[in-house]
Amino acid sequence: MSFQKEKILIIGASGQIGIELTETLSKIYGNDCVIISDLNPPINSTNNTFEKLDALDKNALFDLVKKYSITQVYHLAAMLSATGEKNPMFAWKLNMESLFHLLDLAKEKHIKQLYWPSSIAVFGPSTPAENTPQYTVMEPSTIYGISKQAGERWCEWYFKKYQVDVRSLRYPGLIGWKSSPGGGTTDYAVHIFHEAIKTQQYECFLSESTALPMMHMEDAIRATIEIMQAPAEKIKIRSSYNLSGISFTPKQIAEEIKKYIPDFKISYKPDFRQAIADSWPKSINDDETKKDWGWKEKYDLPKLVKNMLENIK
Repeated sequence: MSFQKEKILIIGASGQIGIELTETLSKIYGNDCVIISDLNPPINSTNNTFEKLDALDKNALFDLVKKYSITQVYHLAAMLSATGEKNPMFAWKLNMESLFHLLDLAKEKHIKQLYWPSSIAVFGPSTPAENTPQYTVMEPSTIYGISKQAGERWCEWYFKKYQVDVRSLRYPGLIGWKSSPGGGTTDYAVHIFHEAIKTQQYECFLSESTALPMMHMEDAIRATIEIMQAPAEKIKIRSSYNLSGISFTPKQIAEEIKKYIPDFKISYKPDFRQAIADSWPKSINDDETKKDWGWKEKYDLPKLVKNMLENIK
């Protein structure tokens, strides 16, 4: 597969992942080959063609694919964990129907390749919390997690039945400085940097000892592109791959921030998101990801904190 001949559509390009993915893919393929879509244009201006798109509008989606002769779609539009709990029926509709539209387009050979992200939210309170394996008990307790687990099963089914080249990663919490978080339970790990710089204090909505799997956005974007560029025969898992970066608690990240901002103070006031976090793994085993297509993360906690503080300032 020639990397240069791809025509890429990003759905949900104005979100936290979409903004950074647009930038990186445009460097690889050129701005003309990366079409971006969302309900609203991204806040950061880009030289990419923007098309307003509701991911639930199957006809509009089909028209876009035809208009630009799209070969690859990165489908990032979704309602995340904390937001989804407030609007469960719409979260289910958005997360599932938009995926079906794309799986059908791929089945009908209108697109060659589809990327659809899953999440650690597919796991639940009964999943082994430490070093969570690729294959394990999955009893998600949020609408977001339920929709992602169902999506994984559908992706694998479409691959087995129709040879749809769909690829997926179970993202941990993602931490980047280029955009605002999108309503997830791991968002504290982005907010904390902004507040540390602005006010030297932060009230965390999770308890101090809540360990969660996290990843620098740069690593997540690299993993996303690497899995799409890997030869098809190397992709052995068509539901979704575990992906691991680092695991830490709010207390640990606060201590790391204090090395740069000694007066920084953190307090804890757990809210409804604590129950969501408690149902998720503390750390992830991604041996299959490393073995099948050679994944390796670059950022540990000290590197991540240094990078975030330097760039937000």
